[in-house]
Parts: sequence; C-alpha cells; structure tokens
Amino acid sequence: MSSFLQTDLANEVVALARDGDRGACEHIYRTFERPVRTLARRLVARQAAAEDVAHDVFVDVLTRLHQFDGRGSFAGWIRSITVNRCLMHLRSPWQRGLRWFDPWSDELPPGQVLDFASSRGELGIDIERALATLSDTARLVVWLHDVEGYTHRQIGDMLGGTASLSKSQLARAHAQLRELLDAPGESSACMPISTSC
Repeated sequence: MSSFLQTDLANEVVALARDGDRGACEHIYRTFERPVRTLARRLVARQAAAEDVAHDVFVDVLTRLHQFDGRGSFAGWIRSITVNRCLMHLRSPWQRGLRWFDPWSDELPPGQVLDFASSRGELGIDIERALATLSDTARLVVWLHDVEGYTHRQIGDMLGGTASLSKSQLARAHAQLRELLDAPGESSACMPISTSC
C-alpha cells in the first residue's frame, strides 16, 4: 500500500506553511520526506536521479502551497506532484541519453538480464533489482497500477496514451518479472489484484 495513503496533514499546518511559518514547512517536509523519496526511487531507477526528483518535489510543494485549495487530500496533492516530476524526468531527452554514457549508473542497460537463480538467498528475491530491469515506462506502470492504485485510464492519460497502452505495458512487465522471478520448473500466477480501467 502506498505510504501516501497513510499520511495527511491538518489544514491548519498547511495554512501556517502558506503564510511562511518555517516550523510548518519543516513539518510538511518531515511528514512527506519518506513517501516522496520512496515513490521517486520506485519510478526513477537511478538513485541519485531519484534524490534530485524528490528535492524538486519539495521545492514545488513549498512554492506552490497557495495552489492547494483544501478540497482534496494534501497527501494526494503531493503524490500527484511527485508522479508528475518523475514523469518529467523520465521523458527528458537529456536523461534518456545520459543513461548510455553514465559510468556511475546503478541501473542495467536495456535488455540486460540478471541471473536471479544464483542470487536466491534466505531472504528471497530482490524485487527492486527485478523492477530495475524493466524499461522506465514499464516500471512506472507496474508501480502506479499495482502499488499506488492508479487505474489504467489515469496511467494512460499521464503517458499521453490510452488505457490500453497501460494494460499492454503492465502485461509485458508482468511477463518479464515472472520470467525473472520464477525458478526453473516453478509456476505461479503474476496477476494484478485488479485490472480496472
């Protein structure tokens, strides 16, 4: 379950932060630091880039507090800013090109597969490593749909496509994850809990 769903603030704290109260601004940062960093890290494979995105999210939040009208969830508002910042990062031609030339990158080049059979330990498979083998779009769709609870229509809209784009990306990603995570001879269903549009 998304950590954003477990966190929200009283409108009084938001109002104080909007008026420039440093303690209220710090409270917002401390409350949402972990959920923002977690979501950014799940959607952006490179840790350093995810940290930059999380920093940008808080700059956006604190400079755009006047745009939050209080009608919805403050946590949901911050989550949408985080997702949008991650999408901006992933769509950036500079970032896509940099992946090929960055010797410090902690993500795998497209097409490279990890040998998970040899990495099985007492703690099981490292899901984060498996997710890192997916393309940026596939990883984004898996996380937003299966963990954050976005519908295929919402994800399709974010990606500038349709619900079927999201569904096809999710199906391919599940097949790739199933191939990586299943030991030879084992069979398991890797189906989402919901395939709602």
